[in-house]
Amino acid sequence: MIGSAIKSLFADPNGAPALVRRLLIEDALPHWRKYAVAYVLMAIMAACTGASAYLLGTAINQAYDNHSFAGVAAGAAAIMAVSAVRGFATYGQAVVMARIGARIVAENQRRTLLKLLNEGLPFFGRRHSTEFLARLSAGANSASIVVNLLVSAAGRDLLTVVFTCIVMLFGDPLLLLLFLIVVAPSLKMLRKLVRRINLIAMSQFTGGAQIMETLQETVQGIRIVKAFTLEEQMRAKFDASVGTLESDTVKMARVSNRTGPLMDTLGGMAIALVVLYGGYRVIIGGSPGAFFSFITAFLLAYEPAKRLAKLNLDLSNSLVGVRVLFEILDAPATEPIDDNAPPLALKDARVEFANVGFAYRPGESVLKNFSFVAEPSKVTALVGHSGGGKSTVLNLILRFYDVQEGRITIDGQDIAALSRRSLRRQIAYVGQDVHLFTGTIRDNIAFGRPGASDAEIEAAARAAHAHDFIMSFPKGYDSPVGEHGVSLSGGQRQRVAIACALIKDAPIILLDEATAALDAESEKHVQEAVAELCKGRTTIMIAHRLATIMHADKIVVIEGGQVVETGRHEELLRRGGRYASFYRLQLQHDADDPLPAAAV
Repeated sequence: MIGSAIKSLFADPNGAPALVRRLLIEDALPHWRKYAVAYVLMAIMAACTGASAYLLGTAINQAYDNHSFAGVAAGAAAIMAVSAVRGFATYGQAVVMARIGARIVAENQRRTLLKLLNEGLPFFGRRHSTEFLARLSAGANSASIVVNLLVSAAGRDLLTVVFTCIVMLFGDPLLLLLFLIVVAPSLKMLRKLVRRINLIAMSQFTGGAQIMETLQETVQGIRIVKAFTLEEQMRAKFDASVGTLESDTVKMARVSNRTGPLMDTLGGMAIALVVLYGGYRVIIGGSPGAFFSFITAFLLAYEPAKRLAKLNLDLSNSLVGVRVLFEILDAPATEPIDDNAPPLALKDARVEFANVGFAYRPGESVLKNFSFVAEPSKVTALVGHSGGGKSTVLNLILRFYDVQEGRITIDGQDIAALSRRSLRRQIAYVGQDVHLFTGTIRDNIAFGRPGASDAEIEAAARAAHAHDFIMSFPKGYDSPVGEHGVSLSGGQRQRVAIACALIKDAPIILLDEATAALDAESEKHVQEAVAELCKGRTTIMIAHRLATIMHADKIVVIEGGQVVETGRHEELLRRGGRYASFYRLQLQHDADDPLPAAAV
């Protein structure tokens, strides 16, 4: 019977008992030695609190019964000593608990980031980035708060109540009964508030995430906001989120503080009864010291008792953050670590797509029976209309997604059976939307090969035609790039990204519209850098501007997720097919490069 009751208590993995047990095992148990030290210090605090109440009664008896000033002085000195010990114990336990709490927060933040690093692109595509920030912050802090609440309740508050109740028991058992009467009604009321607290706390978390989402989008898209005069719309969206959170905060304040009037009313009634009964006992000949000890112990126990009564309420509030943290940690990894899989063993770096089929969503095929070969040390260009599947090809090579039909091989090795990490280490990727990390230009180039020397970084920058513009900055390679590289122009960001790819020295290069949206001068510099990057490497590049891929060793024309033409520039023009049509549309006004008759 008892076993089944305990089993049912922990049956719900998201229920408070199961979450608390998990936190104690995963977060508290590894730090049990430090918690033991904190618990001893809390016990000293509680004992000193009870001793203070007892010594106060003793000093009063020395004055009232014995008329001994020396006894009163001794009692006062003892109270001072006990208070000093209590103060040092309070300081010590606070520091120890703070250290443990900080460690728990840091460990959970590391666990969360590690989990996110093992997720694939589809996982992030379904969520807003601010959700992860909210979960990382609120969840990690909530885990620390819950564990510290439990330890503090079992140590500081419970022991204080126990020691003060012992003092009250020696003073007068009947008065102690009056104190205990205060607790029962408050506990019954608190049980009814827990469910309401859970709902409001979850709404608060959602509202906070929405505020962060709107703020982030406003700041990052401030150019679009101003260009399209979206200030009013963004303000209205932000006001709605803030208003919701404000309302939830007020609700939480109302619900969580409903216990205050009850506890204070019951406490006032208990104090009044204690004063009446204790005063009567003193009048008929009782000990005034015992009465004062009881009153002091009662007052010292009142606040810890209130905290214990509210413990379930506070736990329910904090466990909401723990739930959202565990939702991330417990979800199956969409890109698990597969370092035990065979590594990629490169010989020539020959990339082949063999009858590949892929769809981001069921029933919406992006690639169908897709086949082509990127020869070693050659440049293979992918061209075609937007949405035809060109970028998907690069995503599949990098295994951001896995193919559903056919296979992709590198030197005959199916990449689906290889370690992702070993695969990606052999590939350098440069996209049209370059993401630079906060830091210096030097830092961002060195991401290609951590630990690279300054000379190697400079050599890569020179090869990428970036050295001159870098040295034009006052701080040179130590110039900050700003958030997302905002301090650099588009062409400069591209060349920094190419320098990063060069220093990586990978045998396979993937270029996705590396010269898109650049002015003529920037495009020229980037093209020169790209040419340097591609030397002696297997390169697969995507370009809308056909002039940038005219000298490619192979051009693959993609339409509707299928290869419709393959060949060199001149060969495809002579065929007069889809490539020739693209070429005519783009270069029909170029008198210096007339379209051959076969392509007209």
